[in-house]
Amino acid sequence: MAHPSQLGFQDAASPVMEELLSFHDHALMIVLLISTLVLYIIVAMVSTKLTNMYILDSQEIEIIWTILPAFILILIALPSLRILYLMDEINNPHLTIKAIGHQWYWSYEYTDYKEIAFDSYMVPTQDLAPGQFRLLEVDHRMIVPTEAPIRVLVTAEDVLHSWTVPALGVKMDAVPGRLNQTAFIASRPGVFYGQCSEICGANHSFMPIVVEAVPLKYFQDWSTLMLEDA
Repeated sequence: MAHPSQLGFQDAASPVMEELLSFHDHALMIVLLISTLVLYIIVAMVSTKLTNMYILDSQEIEIIWTILPAFILILIALPSLRILYLMDEINNPHLTIKAIGHQWYWSYEYTDYKEIAFDSYMVPTQDLAPGQFRLLEVDHRMIVPTEAPIRVLVTAEDVLHSWTVPALGVKMDAVPGRLNQTAFIASRPGVFYGQCSEICGANHSFMPIVVEAVPLKYFQDWSTLMLEDA
């Protein structure tokens, strides 16, 4: 999860997030090179006392500074389009979970099981156990198996919400009357935190999202226990 004074992204916990981090570094390097070149040209133009009779009329340099930016845009656009298609691709999900946004909590329904559904409320500050995070911990976490494609159907009951987990590279708007879908694969066990990313009212800051990824065996044990309690 994020920590104070962090300058970069959270550690990736899904293949898509790893791709997003790589693309970010790729684009940032291009921006750095362009910025360095422009700064050098500005400093050279301001500081030099030399003149050039062809500086006001040069077809060659005009061709270069027209073609070069187009080539750079292609270098950025192609990886970006690839990741967009990867994020939109959902093939044979092993588990489908419906996330419903309310003012101001989340509900989860495991549609592959008839009896597994629960509400997820933020734990108040006075009820936090040692080691739990203020404004981020919930009373019921969304449990998913690792290394399995998970489809999340996202909707809302009242106003706009947004189901967001940065470490998994997932952000999907929850719109009343509309069913959006996204997918992720948790590549390692862990607890991943997120928050509603759409301003949804007075308690917008108090409806966190917690996804706990566990090995398949532990997920099966958890689902069996939930079915018995139901």
